[in-house]
Amino acid sequence: MTGTGVSLVLAGISFVLTVIWGGPLIRFLRRFGVGDSIRLEAPERHQKKVGTPTMGGVMFILPVLLVTLLLNAVPLIGLSGVGQSILVPLIGLLGFAFLGSIDDWQKLRQKDLGEGMGARQKLIIQLIMAGLIAYALKDFLQVPDMYFPGVNREIDLGIFYYPIAVFIIAGSANAVNFTDGLDGLAGLISATSIATFGGIALLQGQDFLAQFCFTLVGGLFGFLWFNVHPAQLIMGDTGSMALGSTLGIVALMTGHWILLPIIAIIPVSEILSVILQVSFYKITGGRRIFKMSPIHLHFELSGWSETQIVQRFWLISLLFAMVGVTLAAV
Repeated sequence: MTGTGVSLVLAGISFVLTVIWGGPLIRFLRRFGVGDSIRLEAPERHQKKVGTPTMGGVMFILPVLLVTLLLNAVPLIGLSGVGQSILVPLIGLLGFAFLGSIDDWQKLRQKDLGEGMGARQKLIIQLIMAGLIAYALKDFLQVPDMYFPGVNREIDLGIFYYPIAVFIIAGSANAVNFTDGLDGLAGLISATSIATFGGIALLQGQDFLAQFCFTLVGGLFGFLWFNVHPAQLIMGDTGSMALGSTLGIVALMTGHWILLPIIAIIPVSEILSVILQVSFYKITGGRRIFKMSPIHLHFELSGWSETQIVQRFWLISLLFAMVGVTLAAV
């Protein structure tokens, strides 16, 4: 079976496993009151989401972990093991999921405020974790430093690779975290971006990395079965931070991380809208560029429905993903 065929089979297995155990997980979360809180300044229509089970990232992370461990343990569909190349993104997925779960748990303990870990504390931990992953990518896996469209050779970044990699991993984690605010939005956008880099990995012959990517995409599709509007559960920081960091890691592993702002145009726009809003607010003494940030809230306050925003953002994501693949193949 070809690398593409195996990747699609693994995506299907991950999807089925996620859908099967999704219902029981939601009932478990509801029974123990693991319900989401909404920040006070959020649009009024978001108040109806209060109490929706959160920490839903566990729903797709565990099936991905299970499938990956099975591939390591026994021959499956003609393969024996998955190779060391997927250990780093898998550890990154689990590590940032654990950090996100701590943040989610603190939010549950302070439901009235809807606030979790302090931003500075969380960022410091993210940077430390990203630094360790960057070291593993460069010195253990020896991934390519960078490929630039139209240049048929690897570009050596030397010591500058480490801060760039740290910025990409931590930045991606926060970008997807800001994207997570509407039913299905973060899941659809992340699945599209990760599948795109999975396709690039296939073009490079990195079959094991592609299989990991599509296993994760299958789990995400299973999660979206329950997360589309109206959502039965929310991924929370447990899922969004895990997805964002993993997106940054797989982009670095392909060497085409320069295309990340194109392929992940929506998360990048979301985090840039927050940076611009906060900076402009401080510089002008209270004036705003957007009605609210991240930018999906601006469109929501402008009269777009939740489903309109998700669908239109996804169409933009698909378009830019195609552009990204084209540039990677140049």
